[in-house]
Amino acid sequence: MNEEKIEQGEVVELEEIKAENEGIQIANDVIAVIAGVAVSEVPGVSGMAGGFAGGISEVLSGKKNLAKGIKVEATETQAKIDVNIIVEYGSRIPDVAFEIQNRVKKAVESMTGLKVEEVNVHVQGVNTDTAKEKEETIEDAVKED
Repeated sequence: MNEEKIEQGEVVELEEIKAENEGIQIANDVIAVIAGVAVSEVPGVSGMAGGFAGGISEVLSGKKNLAKGIKVEATETQAKIDVNIIVEYGSRIPDVAFEIQNRVKKAVESMTGLKVEEVNVHVQGVNTDTAKEKEETIEDAVKED
């Protein structure tokens, strides 16, 4: 928004209004939690793959760590996000990764005003427990007949 002022036939441009979030620092942990919530809502994601320290802190505190498995590199205007996930058996991995990228980008940009340059999805494993549960359910149904 530029305002112009006319003084004696001369156009003088006034100072531009600064960016809406200039001077506000958003911690990387906050961005990671926003991304973590977005990732947890994607179908096909079994869980987040975090490091050993993240698993220990989760056990000791009794709280679910929403930033687990997410690494954020943020500057004043942009962010790069790495997401480490475990997918459910039977899920189409490219579709899950694409959905994660879209949801994380949309959530972080709308809540923080930062431009998300990258959302890198790293698949660390496949949860086969859901496949075993489905097999057991099918076996139980067959036994009942």
